[in-house]
Amino acid sequence: MRRRDVIIGLASTASLAAFPARAQRSPAPRRIGVLIGLAESDAEGRKWAGALFKSLGEQGWTRDGNLQVDQRWGGADVAHIEAQAKEMVRLGPEVIAVSTTPGTAAVVATNTRIPVVFSAVSDPTPFVHNLARPDGNITGFVNFEESIGGKWVELLRETAPQLSQIVILFNATSATPQFTYYRGSIERAAAVYGMTVRTLSWNDTASLEQGLATLAGATGVGLIVMPTPHEVAQRDLIVAAANRMRIPTMYPFAFWVRQGGLVSYGVDLADLHRRAGFYIDRLLKGAQPGELPVQFPTKFEVAVNLKTANMLGITPPATLLGRADEVVE
Repeated sequence: MRRRDVIIGLASTASLAAFPARAQRSPAPRRIGVLIGLAESDAEGRKWAGALFKSLGEQGWTRDGNLQVDQRWGGADVAHIEAQAKEMVRLGPEVIAVSTTPGTAAVVATNTRIPVVFSAVSDPTPFVHNLARPDGNITGFVNFEESIGGKWVELLRETAPQLSQIVILFNATSATPQFTYYRGSIERAAAVYGMTVRTLSWNDTASLEQGLATLAGATGVGLIVMPTPHEVAQRDLIVAAANRMRIPTMYPFAFWVRQGGLVSYGVDLADLHRRAGFYIDRLLKGAQPGELPVQFPTKFEVAVNLKTANMLGITPPATLLGRADEVVE
């Protein structure tokens, strides 16, 4: 065999050997967007994000591995949330994960194409018409049904039987839909116990402080705090003011009670974000939003802070403490 033929043969063999290596190259990472409805500085928001990414990891999706993540934080500013949502849609991820009602509303307003999985939304009907088989590009996980308002009244009165009036605290900028959603069940339950209901709305920190100050010295008054990002962002102020004015208060989530709130009844929002990870996995693997029904919570938690109760001069009944999932002492 001539030397030239040997060289050509070796070159051809090397070329063929290299081809499988190119064919086995790792595929490009899949891309998702994540918009968490709280500020990045909020420990609770970071907990939500951590639960989501842990869930995705359990499905084999690793950030900066086979998954590229465009992550943004909403905070309590509606204009900022809307800007973040528009930017996320412009980036063109395959799936968008979003939390809270304001965040979801912002994403839906600017996007009708990219599949969306929401978490921690109160009333899903403005976004999804058919909850069993979503007919658009959005599905997800609801934090409360409308009837939860009655349970808030019931447990608050059980904690503080002397109450004769309920005050509903909500942010007028973002929480009006949630307030409207829960108001009926709150009023119906209050009527059963012969209690009246009034509202306390606020727009900014100053109006929140002024509004809460009007409750100073009130007797027989209990407060119910709406489950929205604005209230969550101001939870330190709300808890401190309610305790200072000795107002028995029902909060929507256990993390308020861990920070000094009296009593709460709600869901584990980190768990909702964990469950969202499974839907994102399904969508990345080819499922359509219409195949993934909107899910309502199945487990609720009662939390009671005995230290706060003692400071307020309240003795929660043993029956309530026996049912509590968490008692802070």
